Amino acid sequence: MTQEKKLSRRTALVTGAGKRLGRAIALRLAAEGADVAVHYSRSENEARKVVGEIEKMGRRAAAFRAELRDVGAIRKLVGDVVGHFGGLDILVNSASNFLQTDFLETTEATWDASLNTNLRAPFFCAQAAAPHLAKSGHGVIVNMADIGAMYGWREYLPYSVAKAGLLLLTRVLAKELGPAVRVNAIAPGTITMPGDAPELEQSFVQKAVVGRSGRPEDVTDAVMYLATAGFMTGQVLILDGGRSLGEVRYV
Repeated sequence: MTQEKKLSRRTALVTGAGKRLGRAIALRLAAEGADVAVHYSRSENEARKVVGEIEKMGRRAAAFRAELRDVGAIRKLVGDVVGHFGGLDILVNSASNFLQTDFLETTEATWDASLNTNLRAPFFCAQAAAPHLAKSGHGVIVNMADIGAMYGWREYLPYSVAKAGLLLLTRVLAKELGPAVRVNAIAPGTITMPGDAPELEQSFVQKAVVGRSGRPEDVTDAVMYLATAGFMTGQVLILDGGRSLGEVRYV
């Protein structure tokens, strides 16, 4: 008799699922038994490939395009996902941008682009999804934040502010939507993806207690934990290999 997987008979929507961490999260949720709605904005080819990989696992999947700066498009996205799959159990707000900008040269457009994608969109995705998540009986929202929300990165001020806002949004949403929907966040440090510059990893390794950068599976393990940890809500998992503990010296 085949053992049922942890997320069998559940449907997940992952924003920004065509590339990088969003892709890894979508594939992990499918591997654990979920059907997956793969959201993308401009990465259609990549999103279609993710759908193909999920279908090879024997799970249902479909790609959905939406511009998350448009609230109407967000509402349509959620409606289309629910219409296609028949419900929604998990929302992972993974779509993000990381815009570098000098403080004195930061424009209104850069500020708005950072906050719209990294803070405003997760709120309206949660708002649109909440009734469906509550109806599911085990609704979950996972917000992808960043340790920059605690540190604040120079030359990434709007991004840091948006991610800090996402942490508070997580806590307030947990109060607004509980007990029917649990809401948590993950704040990763440097996660090394295929093709990333080696110097980025080396800079992080020198500051991490575990002596390495993160891997995609570190993040997907955390997503799986939050998707199934029924007594956890309103919390932030700091996934930084101990970097936030302070200076580390290796002898």
